[in-house]
Amino acid sequence: MKHPETSFDLKNPGILILGSSQFQVAELKDKLLQYDFKSALRFLDAKGKLLFGKQFKIYEEDKALLYRLVTYFIGDQSECNKFQIDLNKGLLLSGPVGCGKTTLMRLLPHLVPHKRYHQFNLIPCRNIVFGFNNLGYKTIEAYSDRKSYCFDDLGVEAIGRHYGKDCNVMGEILISRYEVFRQKQVKTHITSNLNAEELESKYGERVRSRMREMFNLISFNNQAKDKRG
Repeated sequence: MKHPETSFDLKNPGILILGSSQFQVAELKDKLLQYDFKSALRFLDAKGKLLFGKQFKIYEEDKALLYRLVTYFIGDQSECNKFQIDLNKGLLLSGPVGCGKTTLMRLLPHLVPHKRYHQFNLIPCRNIVFGFNNLGYKTIEAYSDRKSYCFDDLGVEAIGRHYGKDCNVMGEILISRYEVFRQKQVKTHITSNLNAEELESKYGERVRSRMREMFNLISFNNQAKDKRG
């Protein structure tokens, strides 16, 4: 079954259209969109149910984290400043297994369909490593382009092996993406179950120092429940 695409009113991108339903998530005042968080949540709940099924829900305990993510996606500079979120950087969304990281990263771009720079390809890291095992270093080179990506589940992928040579594939790709970020201001996003220390252990200080420059770290509580059960 094909889900209705999120579209928007050309005169007011704050009015989002899902099939026959409209959601006013922002008012247009003096050519600026002023978003309402509760209205945004109503839209995200409706879109989430379309994308992920009727069991999808927005949990009360996640609303503070969602507020930060919404603030980032809508580009509210003053609110981002309060949370030390840099709008020029990508997101590193971390948290326990099953807490909803991937779901939110798939969902939130739909809140701002008029912002093309917030649209990205979400790709599981394990799939990238499978590609490397078959194709070799072409796989790493492919991610040096100007497209935006969200690398899903960073840290659980295996070490790549091509023609008997081992390679920390995602570590190499992150170094390539750092150059794209510095030279072309193209963002990369990540979801991960690992914390900063675990990421450094897996990818090394060289990659970790670049990640500090590339990403805003936003984390679920360590006790966040598994929502897939």
